[in-house]
Amino acid sequence: MLTFYHSKGSCSDGILYLLHELGAEFTLNTITLAKGDGQTPEFKAMNPKGKVPALVLDDGQTLTEFPVIAQYLARSHPEAGLWPEDMMAQMRLQEMLDYLIATVHMRAFTFVLVPKRFHPDEAMQADLATYGRAEIAKGFEVLSATMGDRDYLLGDFSIADTALFFLLNWADRLEVPVPGNLKACHDRLKARPAHAAMMAEA
Repeated sequence: MLTFYHSKGSCSDGILYLLHELGAEFTLNTITLAKGDGQTPEFKAMNPKGKVPALVLDDGQTLTEFPVIAQYLARSHPEAGLWPEDMMAQMRLQEMLDYLIATVHMRAFTFVLVPKRFHPDEAMQADLATYGRAEIAKGFEVLSATMGDRDYLLGDFSIADTALFFLLNWADRLEVPVPGNLKACHDRLKARPAHAAMMAEA
């Protein structure tokens, strides 16, 4: 059985959502990154990066990084239809995941959520947070334009929407403005059974 390492309120929320969306069988291990749980010898023996998400497979191998875990889960549950057969559709999906994680998450939200990670000076931290909010707005403009009037980012529900899910959760927490179509998508994601299932574990 899969073992999933998760920290509530982190990007691993998106993988937890996906696990429930797929109806996967897994054991949930919840840690608290803010308390240093990711730096314990036990955790780092499993994942030297000291972060989540981390997924331990049946054979004991560990997968890390959101796009990799999301793709593995989609491809290992073909009955769900979340991994497209067409190569260009696969590329577009990977392209979107990369933008969501590498740009909107790491180069925008991270500066707002944890500016102390980048500079000890409080004034510089405030500048980083301001910069991050501006980058979030730019990222949401791109995502909104990409989605258009469709129900989900790429049309049908996909693993990209599980990344969008945690970003929109963060936007709510930080009171960041969200374009109307993305807000409607967030509402759709929260209305799916996967959301109720993951919230029951909170």
